[in-house]
Amino acid sequence: MTTTTLAHLVPLLPFLGAATGLLLGRTAPGFVRPVAVLPTLASLVLAVLVAVRQGGDEAVDSATELTPTGSVPIELALHIDGFAALVAVLVAFVALCVQIYSTGYLQDDPRYPSYAALVSLFTSAMLLVVYSGDLMVLLVGWEVMGICSYFLVGHYWETPEARAASLKAFLVTKLGDVPFLIGLFALAVDAGSFRITRVLGAVASGGLDHPTLIALLLLAGVAGKSAQFPLHSWLPDAMAGPTPVSALIHAATMVAAGVYFVARLLPVFQASSAALVVLAAMAAVTMAGSGLAALAQDDIKRVLAYSTIGQLGYMTGALAVGDRGAAVFHLLSHGAFKALLFLAAGVIIHAAGTNSLAAMSRMGGLRDRVPDAYWTMTVALLALAAIPPFSGFFSKEAVLGAAEHVTTGHTEHVPAAAGWIVLVAGLVTALLTAAYAMRLWLLAFRGHGTEAPDHGRQPLTMTVILWVLAAPSLALGGLAYQSLPGWFDGGELTPTLVTSVLGTGLALAGGVVTYAAWRHTTARAARVPLGAAAAHPEGDAGQVEAEAIAAHAPAYGDVARAPDPADPGRLLLGPLHRHAAVGFHLDAVYSALFVRPVQGGAGLVRFLDREVVDTYVRGAGALPRWLGAAVRRAQTGNVQTYVSALLAGTVVLVVAVVLVATGA
Repeated sequence: MTTTTLAHLVPLLPFLGAATGLLLGRTAPGFVRPVAVLPTLASLVLAVLVAVRQGGDEAVDSATELTPTGSVPIELALHIDGFAALVAVLVAFVALCVQIYSTGYLQDDPRYPSYAALVSLFTSAMLLVVYSGDLMVLLVGWEVMGICSYFLVGHYWETPEARAASLKAFLVTKLGDVPFLIGLFALAVDAGSFRITRVLGAVASGGLDHPTLIALLLLAGVAGKSAQFPLHSWLPDAMAGPTPVSALIHAATMVAAGVYFVARLLPVFQASSAALVVLAAMAAVTMAGSGLAALAQDDIKRVLAYSTIGQLGYMTGALAVGDRGAAVFHLLSHGAFKALLFLAAGVIIHAAGTNSLAAMSRMGGLRDRVPDAYWTMTVALLALAAIPPFSGFFSKEAVLGAAEHVTTGHTEHVPAAAGWIVLVAGLVTALLTAAYAMRLWLLAFRGHGTEAPDHGRQPLTMTVILWVLAAPSLALGGLAYQSLPGWFDGGELTPTLVTSVLGTGLALAGGVVTYAAWRHTTARAARVPLGAAAAHPEGDAGQVEAEAIAAHAPAYGDVARAPDPADPGRLLLGPLHRHAAVGFHLDAVYSALFVRPVQGGAGLVRFLDREVVDTYVRGAGALPRWLGAAVRRAQTGNVQTYVSALLAGTVVLVVAVVLVATGA
């Protein structure tokens, strides 16, 4: 079987699994779990075979014209180079882990068949994006992921939070997809083709007439799909969905699609220095802002959501300095440890028996009750904080090293300003990442919150997957940084001394300072009665924050609680904490700029329709109705009345004729 045939089967098998799962969901529910797992397993095996055959050598290309368009043709094309082959393996691997994990996590869920089918369809769409060699076919996968995320985030549609989160995710990503679609058409018109290879050829020959405009339009879609500032606010709210869905969206699909797209078409963006600076600034604001927001969240899943936003900022920062090898390296590394973080969080929530216990301030005694989650999440948090020798260290240092190289001004097509922006923001984010990772670990496993009821041991499928993902989280970076350059562009991924010392030093400092703050706040909380927590030295800031937390995220439970006095994030952020807890009020800004004007416009249209347009419509019907009423009153049925009226009319006519004749 040829490599091309195998590649066609990789996205096709999960699609067939999704269709079969929907058909068998009610008629043969016993087959739903095998149908969910086995096609994804087969897809992973085939993706590995494709990667082995491709081997980082020349790209595998094939194309068949789908339909003649009269101008730019649309083709069913494959373009599989080294990093496409590896990303496909990551997608299939994480999807398989999520499907196996979900068989235990959602074992009593009556809607599991539709859930599993949507996960399979989600996987198929992402694999289509990865392997596609035509931009229009890529767009199909791009949009299918969007609709799947809408249904999966809203899986618990009985809750208003899940319904609102799914709608928000769909609308915000669509807000970016509109300019993205315009950019794709503009790119195809300039290049004369939707084929990626021909587009890149046109860029190399200087065939793009509007590179800056096209790049900025495409970045809008990337910002929405990969949750980058200012279109990132949907991702934390998407935590209302099942935890395995969060792992899939954050680790291997959805948010990875934007980064992958820019990496695939990086020469298009390199054709515009302005676009690279915009991309660097977007990455910098995303990294720093998400780090501060993560340090203020109480819900463990929202911390991880903001963590994903920041790590994606590292990837887009690497692309802004023209190093797609470093970006995809961090995408692969992040995919492993972020899936582990979310699935370990799912074990914690499952042990508590309710989503409301995702609030870290309520956790207590979990270290001994969920030892598998404790040890594997510790590994994943160390990888997230980029502590050597865990995988995140090597991939993050590849990004910082690429940015440092650009600051010298010797990199072609990349302005030095982009390098400085990414380098400074990346170092600051290293400090913040270690700080919120340490805070999460302390509050989740060493906190003194309310003891949750014990709901027994977790299914074996859940705990086994944690240890499977722990292996790449620990060893992937150290094994890959020397071998991956041959799969990418041949660029250097070895950590450099300066950024390694600075990045690791700042990470250690962030962890140590957070630990010290936690010790201080814990000691102070031990001296202050629990009922006095509301009387916080920050005045009414605690009350403002409690109201803000109650207004966000369903995971905080039914009762709004005062903030935990032993939270080191409050001490570290100070007055900034209440603003960071609500994402720096970005949703309020959107509400003021977009939601309220649209609602006001809709109210005006409704008023005009009811009070103006309907008035004319009602008036047009009123006149005939009044005339009809007058005529109806004249129809009395009395013959004497009719004869009298006839005689009166005759007299009037005679008088009128006489008057006219006399006047004449």
